[in-house]
Amino acid sequence: MSPRSAQPEGALAGIVVADFGRVLAAPYLTMLLADLGAEVVKIERPGSGDETRAWGPPFADGEATYYLGVNRNKRSVALDLAEEQDRRAARAIAARADVLVENFRPGTMERLGLGYEELRALNPGLVYCSVTGFGTAGGAALPGYDLLVQAMGGLMSVTGEPQGPGTKAGVALVDVITGLHAGMGVLAALRHRERTGEGQRVEVSLLASLLSALTNQASAYLAGGVVPRAMGNRHPSIAPYEVVDAKDRPLALAVGNDRQFAALATELGLPELARDPRFAGNAARVAHREELLAALDGPLRTRSADAWFEALTAVGVPCGPINDLEAAFALAERLGLEARVAIDDPGRDTPVEQVANPIRLGATPAAYRSAPPRLGEHTRQVLAELDLPCP
Repeated sequence: MSPRSAQPEGALAGIVVADFGRVLAAPYLTMLLADLGAEVVKIERPGSGDETRAWGPPFADGEATYYLGVNRNKRSVALDLAEEQDRRAARAIAARADVLVENFRPGTMERLGLGYEELRALNPGLVYCSVTGFGTAGGAALPGYDLLVQAMGGLMSVTGEPQGPGTKAGVALVDVITGLHAGMGVLAALRHRERTGEGQRVEVSLLASLLSALTNQASAYLAGGVVPRAMGNRHPSIAPYEVVDAKDRPLALAVGNDRQFAALATELGLPELARDPRFAGNAARVAHREELLAALDGPLRTRSADAWFEALTAVGVPCGPINDLEAAFALAERLGLEARVAIDDPGRDTPVEQVANPIRLGATPAAYRSAPPRLGEHTRQVLAELDLPCP
């Protein structure tokens, strides 16, 4: 692989990542590491590559936008891990890496001669990150698909309408959360290696990550013995903290404390609500949610969602219209946030539009060095750097 002196000056410059991940959780993690300066070598199956290369529509210039969304700043090496020569190449890449990320079913990497113990013998400082669906014990044989984890892990039971069948989030949220947890584990392991010189194994599962991310809902069960249920857009512990109807369209209203509620009541022309014993404190408002919403409904329908957004925001009441993604990106632009980037690539007719990395570092900002690679685009280059025969 390329000399470390040639690495871009990012926070993770000099860190080499062998990326055996596919689909979302692992590639999302390795893309974030790459944005921050790490050199990521993506190992893919010849002919088909990462499954998301075929996950469309939509496509952009013939490439699946799913794949494009989580694979920038990487080099692609096509290796058939069923072939011994290609397994030797994969071991050579891992032997020179600082971090290895994989999300095969438990046991697969060991069968390929790429398990942690074998690679640790070659590279004692290796941080070896395994992402699984349900862990490596009783759940090892279960397929780690985000939808299954949302269903089996409880997220769907608290999402959707009260009498509905359970609703998944509109994105593979558990994969994303798991990628973030795995990233924290990798960085912690790298810090440990700085102090001791020793690598270690990092294990993160989709199920455990989801249970952690359920936060207040999980705590309601564990500490309070309450099994939460779906409440639509309502919050189980705060009111009014839900979607209400304005004159033209729905409005998200997020009143988090008594001061905000008093400001809301005054702006609606109902200041007496803040003094009503049924609504004077949050616990009381939750207990009398239906009466509260009935009192708010008429006044809220007198103005548009945008008008309420402007008026209520001015008096410190959190609210906002329900935007689609076009409006959401437009909002970020109006607010001065860098939410999108366009990455030029000599082999593509147009730049690749991407979501910007949300982490802002003052001294070592994220960089967008290269567009998502084509399958096997860098195989010859990487193998030559390792003094290995090229196909």
